[in-house]
Amino acid sequence: MLWLDAYFYLSDHRKGAPMNHAAAASLTDHGEGTGEAEWARCPNMRAAPTISIDRLVPPGRRAVIVAPHPDDEVLALGGVLAQLSRIDRDTLVVAVTDGDASHPNSAQWPPDRLRRERTVETERALGLLGFRGVTLRLGLPDAKLGVLTHRLAEQLVSLLSPHDVVFTTWRQDGHPDHEATGNACAVAVSRSGASLVEVPVWGWHWAKPADRRMPWHRAWRVPLDADAVRRKCEAVQAFQSQLNSAAATGRGPVLRRSTVARAARPYEMMFA
Repeated sequence: MLWLDAYFYLSDHRKGAPMNHAAAASLTDHGEGTGEAEWARCPNMRAAPTISIDRLVPPGRRAVIVAPHPDDEVLALGGVLAQLSRIDRDTLVVAVTDGDASHPNSAQWPPDRLRRERTVETERALGLLGFRGVTLRLGLPDAKLGVLTHRLAEQLVSLLSPHDVVFTTWRQDGHPDHEATGNACAVAVSRSGASLVEVPVWGWHWAKPADRRMPWHRAWRVPLDADAVRRKCEAVQAFQSQLNSAAATGRGPVLRRSTVARAARPYEMMFA
C-alpha cells in the first residue's frame, strides 16, 4: 500500500527515532521547563521569517487544525484561530482524543468526568477566540495514539481535500500522542494533496534555544495583534481541569506556569 510506504518514509526521515513513553516522560517532566524569558532571547526565533494569516491560509483554502487532546489547538494556535475567525476563513478543528487520560488514577478527575469537562472547556475556549467554524471529535483513546497512527491517518484522509492547510503538533514534540498525530497528518496530507504545518507544544518545554533538534530552517512566525493575544490568554484559562493540581494524587497542574506564559507571545511559531 502506497500510503504505508509514505508513512515509513516520513518516520525514517525524522531526526532521530520515534519516541517511546519512557523517553517522552523524561522530556515532559522537567518541572517548569524552559522559561519564556529564555525563548524571547532566542536568535533563531527572532530570525524566523514572518508570514501573515492571509498568506498562511489564502482565500479559498480551508484551515484544518488537528489536536491530539482538547487544549492543544489553543496552546498551539489560539492566536491563529482568533485571526482566522476574524477574516472568516473556513476552519475545521478536529479533536483526536477526549483527553480523558490526563489525570491517571485520580478520584477527583476520573475519565468519564474528564471526557465531559474537557469538551465543555474546549467549547468555552473556542467561544472566547471568536471561533465560528466546525468542530469534530474522533474519540480515539487518549495516551494510546502511538499504536493507532494508521487508523487516524485513514480517518483524516476522508476529511481532507487538496485545498486544505492542515495544522497539527510537531512530529518530534516529545509526547507520544503529539508525535503520532503529527505522523498521521503527514501521511494524510501526502495522500490528499493538502499542505502540512507543524506546531510545537511540548517542544517549548523541553528544548533550549540552541537545541539542534528544533528545525529552525523551516520555522515561520505568524504575528498576532493585541486582540488575538488577549483572546488566546483568556482561552487558555478555560482549561481549568488542566490548570489545577490534582488534590487526591498530589500531582501538579498539567499546564505549567511556563506553558501559560507562552500564550502571551505576540506571535506563534510553526514549522512548514
